[in-house]
Amino acid sequence: MVTWPWQRNRTTARTLKVRSRGDFGDVNRVDFEELAPDVDTFLGQAAYLQLGYFETLSHLIAPTPELSQKESLSLAAGAALLKHRELVAVVRERGDDPTAIMLPFREPLDAYRGATRGARPLETMLSVHVTAGMLDDFYIALSASFGATGDRVAQILRGDDERQALARIITEAIDADAEWRSLLSLWGRRLVGDTLLVARGALRPHTLDAAEEKRVEPVFTDLLAGHSRRMAALGLDA
Repeated sequence: MVTWPWQRNRTTARTLKVRSRGDFGDVNRVDFEELAPDVDTFLGQAAYLQLGYFETLSHLIAPTPELSQKESLSLAAGAALLKHRELVAVVRERGDDPTAIMLPFREPLDAYRGATRGARPLETMLSVHVTAGMLDDFYIALSASFGATGDRVAQILRGDDERQALARIITEAIDADAEWRSLLSLWGRRLVGDTLLVARGALRPHTLDAAEEKRVEPVFTDLLAGHSRRMAALGLDA
């Protein structure tokens, strides 16, 4: 049985500040007291997720026959690796060992990556496109709790991810064969639950009471709205 790192005891709390989309001032900001994780969890998960995206996309390059698609996959993989390296640099600047910071999340996040890897390359491309989008949104929101370190992480995650290259491959496949539409729509819906669990894993480990659930709800509502927009942009039902 996989034990998530958030299920272990922690003593350090942060304040999670979730901002409305496009608003990075104090307007319409919702604060979550004592629900944000410690900074090691924040950085460790964010860095290892990007490494996982790189690994998943890299594995798709060799079996992809079209040269233009290989190029698209390499661009997206390279962007994920760059973000990983930049997040690792933040860890090192804090005087910590990146391997030690990421290691607690290796097993659960590898299991998550396995659960969201499709049987077909297009499903896996969709997995990376939509789950990375959801989790980037979440960690950007979470970053407001961590001062200058959080600002650095948000800037890194907002960098060019080259995932539109994946979107083009997916939409071209749908245009060429309409049967992909229903299959990928179903697959996209299956990704949501596991991805929300990863986001939940970045919060404090205690069971949320009714008031805390109400404070958390806008975060996950926003993640689901972002997922719906990404799926709609691909011509898929969320």
